[in-house]
This record gives sequence, C-alpha cells and structure tokens, in this order.
Amino acid sequence: MSILVNKDTKVLVQGLTGKTGTFHTEQALAYYGTQMVGGTHPKKGGQTWTSGLDGSASLPIFTTVAEGRDKTGANASVIYVPPAGAAAAILEAIEAEIELIVCITEGVPVLDMVKVKRALEKSNSRLLGPNCPGVLTPEECKIGIMPGSIFSKGSVGIVSRSGTLTYEAVFQTTNEGLGQTTAVGIGGDPVKGTEFIDMLEMFLADDATKSIIMIGEIGGSAEEDAAQFLIDEAKKGRKKPMAGFIAGLTAPKGRTMGHAGAVISGGKGGAEDKIAAMEAAGINVSKSPARIGKTLTEVLKG
Repeated sequence: MSILVNKDTKVLVQGLTGKTGTFHTEQALAYYGTQMVGGTHPKKGGQTWTSGLDGSASLPIFTTVAEGRDKTGANASVIYVPPAGAAAAILEAIEAEIELIVCITEGVPVLDMVKVKRALEKSNSRLLGPNCPGVLTPEECKIGIMPGSIFSKGSVGIVSRSGTLTYEAVFQTTNEGLGQTTAVGIGGDPVKGTEFIDMLEMFLADDATKSIIMIGEIGGSAEEDAAQFLIDEAKKGRKKPMAGFIAGLTAPKGRTMGHAGAVISGGKGGAEDKIAAMEAAGINVSKSPARIGKTLTEVLKG
C-alpha cells in the first residue's frame, strides 16, 4: 500500500500563482493525474489558474485554505510560499485541519518553526518539511519537487533528510529492479515536522514495504534516535531489511555544517557517531552515495 499519499489524495497549492508553484503544479498534474484541486492566495480568491504548458488545465483559486478545503474536499496542501510567509501558510493549513501539509520552502526562520511545532502538537495535521522535496507514491500521487520519471512501483520505503540523495536512492532502487512504495523527504532543518521515527513506524507497519532505505545527515540526533527506535522495535519482532547512508562524512566536530544547521558535538551528531548507531540497529550503511541501491540489494540477497 502507499504511505501518506495515494491516488485519492486531494491537494491544495499554497503559492500556486508564483513561478515555482506553477511549474511544480504542472509537473504534478502530469504525473498520473495527481489530484491538484485548487490554489490559495489572499488577494486572488475567485480567479482561475491556467497551466502555461498547453492551457488545458485550470484550477480555482481560493482566498483561504479553509475555503479551499470546504469547496474541494482537499486533505493535503503543498506550500511554495517565500520564507518570510511560509510559517504563516503552515499555520493556516493547520487551522484549516488539513491532514498532510508539505512545505517545500527553504530558509524558513527557526523561531517561526518553533511556533509551528507548538501548533502541530495540538493538531491532527502532519507536516513534511520545511526545506524538503516532498512525498511521492509511484503511479499514484506526487506532492513536491521530486522528478517522477525516476520512480517505479515496488517494495522499498525511502526516507531521507537530503533532497538530492532522496532522488539518488529512488533512481538506484529503480535501476536495481526493486522500485518504491513511497519516498519521503523529511527535510534537514533543525526544527521540522515529521521525523525519521514517524516514517519508520509507518514503513514497518506497511505490508507492501519489504525493505527500507534511511538517509541521514550530520548534525542533531535524529539518526541516533531512530536507531534506538529500531532496536526497541526489533525486540518486539518488528524488523525489516535496511540500508542507509550519512551525508557529511568529512565534517569536523564543533562546526555547523550545511543546511542541517545543527552543531556537531562529541559523541553525537557526527557522521561516525550516526553510522555506529545505525549499524548497531542492523542497518547496512553504504560508504558511498553511489552504492545505496546496491547495498540494499546485497542485504536482500543475504
């Protein structure tokens, strides 16, 4: 089965009328008919967005997310709003009780995300991101900026902090003949919505997902936390073949590196620390991003 999104998911686009929103909405509509049902803009409600590709696709624009949900039955939203307004867009979607909110925007201020995190805890909404590539279930639904052409329907669940390496894992598992159930980019910002543990729980519970790829980055403790979760679940008899990778192998301790924005401290946060934790949890960690797919194939072959 699919994770988070499927062919029945109905998506509102917050930031549809901008260049980025337009481009990726056109790509989503072209991907197996992903149900993009409308857009929102506080000053353009009542207008209609028309695709610039051939003019054949058009979507209504609503003044608010709540209006869009009520009139379309949308249960997901994707945000292509500039950094200064992205948190407000997320909060509006939470208030409208949208089930899945995907924020692609990079550079959202951390303090803004602290407010969002607090609102999420009191809601029934799930947030992917910010600063993430989105989620894609092959041949069913594409939300975000992942290139649909590299996907194939299959059995691997992919979760990653790195956008680029999400695509790499997808491409490699397609080439290995494994395919994907769903690929999820959770984003690398220090304060975000969905974490590794949330996605691992879903993949472990999904019968169609036979194996998992987890791609982490230096900074923070999310990978170590996920590794402990996997160890605890294995004791309950819940375990699946896994491969992984950690981006940032050469980063020095005590430095803030990359968009993860988290300081590496002794004993936690560094690549070696994360690799050790993941291997202790039974994950076969690839030494190269070019071998993620082959590493998983080797695991499956025993």
